[in-house]
Amino acid sequence: VQLQASGGGLVQAGGSLTLSCAGSTISDMAWYRQSPLKDREMVATIFSGGNTNYADSVKGRFIISRDDPNNMLYLYLNSLKPEDTGVYYCKNLLIDSWGRGTLVTVSS
Repeated sequence: VQLQASGGGLVQAGGSLTLSCAGSTISDMAWYRQSPLKDREMVATIFSGGNTNYADSVKGRFIISRDDPNNMLYLYLNSLKPEDTGVYYCKNLLIDSWGRGTLVTVSS
């Protein structure tokens, strides 16, 4: 059930990135990020029925989506800001384990 996030990188403010997450199974899913000197925070969630929720800080800029047949989760990051910098993790909300994250760095 290990989840593997990918797609991070260095981007200028205002740019975009697409993060992907591959897992052996997906259910209710979320993207979290851990920024320097901050606790890990939930960025976006998507439930099996398709309902989504976003943190206020990313609402209108990030989009979470899922591809159930291929057990994939995505996060589209748009209009990136320096404060979006951090390690992004995907998580199955029904399983108490964390996979490998991917680093996003936004330069000003």
